[in-house]
Amino acid sequence: MRPAEIETLEEFDRRTAGRTSIQGWHLQSLDLRGRADLLARLDLGRAVFLGCRLAASGPGGEDDVRRRGGLVFPTVPDVPFNPYRGSLYSADELYADLATGYAGTPDATVYAWSQTPRTLEKRLAEALHDHAVDDALEEFVRLQRRRRPLVGVMGGHAALRGDEVYHRATLLGRQLSRHFTVVTGGGPGAMEAANLGAWLAAEDDSVLDEAERHLAAVPSFAEDVAAWALRAFEVRERWPTAGTSLGTSLGIPTWFYGHEPPNVFATSIAKYFRNALREDELLRICEAGIVFLPGAAGTVQEIFQDACGNFYAQPDRVSPMVLVGRDYWTRRLPAWPLLQSLARGRAFDARLHLVDGPEEVLPLLLEVGGGPG
Repeated sequence: MRPAEIETLEEFDRRTAGRTSIQGWHLQSLDLRGRADLLARLDLGRAVFLGCRLAASGPGGEDDVRRRGGLVFPTVPDVPFNPYRGSLYSADELYADLATGYAGTPDATVYAWSQTPRTLEKRLAEALHDHAVDDALEEFVRLQRRRRPLVGVMGGHAALRGDEVYHRATLLGRQLSRHFTVVTGGGPGAMEAANLGAWLAAEDDSVLDEAERHLAAVPSFAEDVAAWALRAFEVRERWPTAGTSLGTSLGIPTWFYGHEPPNVFATSIAKYFRNALREDELLRICEAGIVFLPGAAGTVQEIFQDACGNFYAQPDRVSPMVLVGRDYWTRRLPAWPLLQSLARGRAFDARLHLVDGPEEVLPLLLEVGGGPG
């Protein structure tokens, strides 16, 4: 049984009403200084307090909580983020204060902090943060799988708004979102396009075209991240479809690639410091399959990391891989011949596909019923 995870003071009050014990509970980032009398009456054995604020002394204070079996992880000073956060990020949170420029946003501030010398304290703070994001991501995935499977869309950050490559990735994201929860690497380019398509999944072609025309006025983040992101927020404000069953999508970016800002169309964002951990989670949760659009080194890395998992997986755990762009993956970056050789004679041979365009993807994923559950 999963331990109770308490992430708000309101939830803490509701769930402790009438109780005498919170044994084994996990409490994250709560200000409990005003609940010292209650804590003094509760059985705290094996309760974990992650970054909670406790009374300095007396019954129900920090020393008393430790003495009675509570495990207290203290707050981490001088970091521009909450290492014990209890939820995934939102674009609004990462881009707070964007109107005054990207450099002052939490996203940019955290990236700048990450580039400072790596002390032991800094490594610990990053590890605690990524563990908290892991936990929040697991909860997101668990809830989403009750509704529908998760499918990944991987591709390069270089696709420009207004280009045909971007447009086709948007169409793909919209089409997939009507059957799956779309997951991307959370960045710009093809990743943004797929999350945009999911955001507008309930809209018709005319809305999609209008949104893309609006975005195309700022085709890339390279010149001005603030202008690029603000243009996207304007699209969100005009078509506020987030939170609908079709509009939900996930982005999993990383501060390791801090020069690539997160796109704002993912309704939930699991942002990590460690790229290796981010890649592992990104591929692991997409059990319904992964679509690989044209990309560069990062996309190639994801292709073969996913292929490695499928190579060693039990037959009922193999998930579909669909590479989009026959010429791209056989001539420009010829990953396909090696994938074919790896798959030959193994269970994932039947789940490995190469297609010309995004319009061919959905039937292949639906054919296997959304992949293993």
